[in-house]
Amino acid sequence: MQFSSPKPISMDMAALLLRLIFGGFMLLGHGLGKWDAMMAGSETFPDPLGLGAVTSLYLAVFAEVICAGLLVIGLASRWILIPLIITMLVAVFIVHGEHEWFAKGGPSKEAAAIYLMAYISLFFTGAGKYSLDGILYRRGWYY
Repeated sequence: MQFSSPKPISMDMAALLLRLIFGGFMLLGHGLGKWDAMMAGSETFPDPLGLGAVTSLYLAVFAEVICAGLLVIGLASRWILIPLIITMLVAVFIVHGEHEWFAKGGPSKEAAAIYLMAYISLFFTGAGKYSLDGILYRRGWYY
């Protein structure tokens, strides 16, 4: 048994777990709350890029609900990871820019940075065999 070189199935399982955990947690833990705010017509939302509160909310909902949901099922994964990566970059360096890196009883950059690293990793590895991308690729319907 080799421990120094992962077998393809282990890479595919790792990609599946990363997609399910980081896509699902983003959708359920962050996106759905923003979705509810958007559906309620909220106009009070942080505006870190100066685009307006409503526009910022819509962009966050697109990334954290639509893109995170597509990430869970593994459809167009590399494309939908781009908005998630941008959203986490904004969260780390602008929204939490003045906060510490690690939580010490208050807000920090830590969670956003962890999501960011997971999304960048998935961008490079792809969705893996156990995804809609993988199924479409094997059938010759996808890039």
